[in-house]
Amino acid sequence: MNARRRPVPIAAAAARRLGRTGSAALTTALGGKERTRVIVLLASVLALSSADTATVGASAIQLRHDLGINNTDVGLIVTVTSLVAAAASLPFGVLADRVTRTRMLAGAIVLWGAAMIWSATVPAFGQLLLARAFLGGVTAAAGPIVASLVGDWFASSERGRIYGYIISGELVGAAIGFSVTGGIATLSWRAAFVILALPAFVLAWLVFQLPEPARGGRSSLVSTKAKPAPAGDDDDRAGDQTTDAQRLARERGIEPDPELVLTSDPRRMGLLSAARYVLSIKTNVALILASAGGYYFLSGVQTFGVEFVTKQYGIAQALSTLVLLVVGAAGVVGVLAGGALGDFLLHRGYLNGRILVSAIAATAAVILFVPAIFTRSPLAALPYISLAALALSAQNPPIDAARLDIVHPLLWGRAEGIRTFLRTIAQASAPLLFGAVSDYVFGGGRSALQWTFALMLLPLAVSAYFLYKALRTYPRDVATASASAPGTSGVSAEPGSAGRFT
Repeated sequence: MNARRRPVPIAAAAARRLGRTGSAALTTALGGKERTRVIVLLASVLALSSADTATVGASAIQLRHDLGINNTDVGLIVTVTSLVAAAASLPFGVLADRVTRTRMLAGAIVLWGAAMIWSATVPAFGQLLLARAFLGGVTAAAGPIVASLVGDWFASSERGRIYGYIISGELVGAAIGFSVTGGIATLSWRAAFVILALPAFVLAWLVFQLPEPARGGRSSLVSTKAKPAPAGDDDDRAGDQTTDAQRLARERGIEPDPELVLTSDPRRMGLLSAARYVLSIKTNVALILASAGGYYFLSGVQTFGVEFVTKQYGIAQALSTLVLLVVGAAGVVGVLAGGALGDFLLHRGYLNGRILVSAIAATAAVILFVPAIFTRSPLAALPYISLAALALSAQNPPIDAARLDIVHPLLWGRAEGIRTFLRTIAQASAPLLFGAVSDYVFGGGRSALQWTFALMLLPLAVSAYFLYKALRTYPRDVATASASAPGTSGVSAEPGSAGRFT
């Protein structure tokens, strides 16, 4: 009997060794235990939110049957959640610049878990809509807080790569929502929501334990692989908060916009003043519009992707979730590659590197999605879908890193709150419009979803257009942020220019 039992502990020991090896490799890759802890937890926050949204999409068929609703109603669930999140992102953006961010985020995650359990217990569509609206209000904390923490925890030279790691959490979460909880939803969509809620409470406790970083990027977590900085050149850590892009702009003598150079403490700005200021930055507006186009399409895919793959390629729902799992893996590769490539070009002295990577990726996504939508063979479509997902995902980390280069550090929370509000307004309309166009314009069925997805490629094309426009405005906006940053020799604003924002 002992001989029969021996393989069990041997297998367990092998699994433990494999786990330790993988953990050590991840810790080394991310630059140390503390950095790994922060990156994994921030990625998990985005994963939780994304998994919840994807679970709604994966449960669309069961929700329609159980609650007696149609595609438009399914889209409305996601749209209402997003609209409430958009409105709530503004006050959370203000709080992100003024309170202890880690504790506020932990408290919001506890409410996420409660809202997910509430969603699982509702008896009718109206109550589900109310529960999802509450969920949208608390998930809004993620965007402004995560952006602000990334800026303060990580040096400017690696923010694209770090954003790649963190945004990969969105894709991993979507994969979990489509495959794991989506599979559970085929048996019970209520059980899927409950199971997804349970990790939220553990995540909240772990986030609560994180230390609060100093404002303005003055206490960056230094990678164990980083070379010691030369004397007098301590990057963002010694009071000089100038980013690599801002240093390049300064070295090349790029003139800032005197109308936008801040000469007083931006923490004194109210929300309306801050909104006017960040929306006066031309590159910021272009990046918001570009991000909105990408997330608009992605939101539609999350809501109706499983149903589209099932009907378009004639495969079972369980197999369709596996197809989307492969596509999600390609998306993870995309965010990691896009962030790293943008940082690489910046290190090589190409000031517009991050914007260029995003623009090319957005263009490639539009081109690659066309054959993926119109082919009927799953084997023929899979390479196109995977590469399109890779390109669609690759544009986001460089965009997010570039935004921190053009906004004052003490405005990061409010700027992200405003961006999240405007982006989410566009993103929120996607599920409802996808469903309505499918039902009422193209008449429902397989071909309706096919033509709906084709039509919705237009926002992706628009996002690429705005990214190419940002190539012209980004250098000057970077120089303006550099001139406004504390600890630098800024250019004084003309009377009545920057002062009108304070």
